[in-house]
Amino acid sequence: MARDYGRVYSSCPMNGRETRHNPLGDEARDGESDFGFRRVPETDKAPLVRAVFDSVAGRYDLMNDLMSGGIHRWWKAEMVASLNPRPGQRLLDVAGGTGDIACRALPRLMPDKGGQVIVCDATHQMLETGRSRALDDGILAGIEWLCGDAERLPVADRCCDLYTIAFGLRNVTRIERALAEARRVLKPGGRFLCLEFTPAVTPLLQPLYDLYSFQVLPLLGQIITGDRDAYTYLVESIRRFPAQSALSESIAAAGLDRVKFRNLTGGVAALHSAWRL
Repeated sequence: MARDYGRVYSSCPMNGRETRHNPLGDEARDGESDFGFRRVPETDKAPLVRAVFDSVAGRYDLMNDLMSGGIHRWWKAEMVASLNPRPGQRLLDVAGGTGDIACRALPRLMPDKGGQVIVCDATHQMLETGRSRALDDGILAGIEWLCGDAERLPVADRCCDLYTIAFGLRNVTRIERALAEARRVLKPGGRFLCLEFTPAVTPLLQPLYDLYSFQVLPLLGQIITGDRDAYTYLVESIRRFPAQSALSESIAAAGLDRVKFRNLTGGVAALHSAWRL
């Protein structure tokens, strides 16, 4: 059984004096959200997304290999290199369930000098997979596992030096609320990085990219994992995600500064960077 990681989390707790707007509230919200190409009630999207990742958690790296041709490993290395974590800093890795970014960054944070990674994910099964992998790799110190929603992070204001989210922002219900939460938890001078697939690539690659995305990838998902629907959703969610310039505007609107992005591999993915100043 998956652990309720949120109940044991204590290194960066909120206190009673800290307040923040709860974008979801205690009652069902009106309105709809995209779930792939479907429109669903906003209250339904998060459970649907969790079901997708419960299904693929054990083969999440394989999923990314299929979606990127294995290049996601280089993209993640580029993300950590751009982040340039320093000894003693605290990194919050959101939607980071399997711990790929966290485990890449942890040696540079140097836990013996106070460095720490907090991995936050909305899916227990993803966290269970990531924690097991970390233990298998002998990673015992400097990393914590937290079950939480990117739109209402259960951590204190201004408690993190670094915030990362890789291949996760397109799965949240309200992107603007997740970005506002990123700003809230970052210290002044803190760094924000988002790695995400993009809805369109260079014109030369677009026909081949569409063929692979909509025809080949769901079939591979069915053959290898037995879950065609999960891969269909993931492809559709990419097409519904904002283009690079529009996402940059949303990041700036959330109050983050010095926003820029860099396309990777012909624009198949992009790395967005910003700061809380």
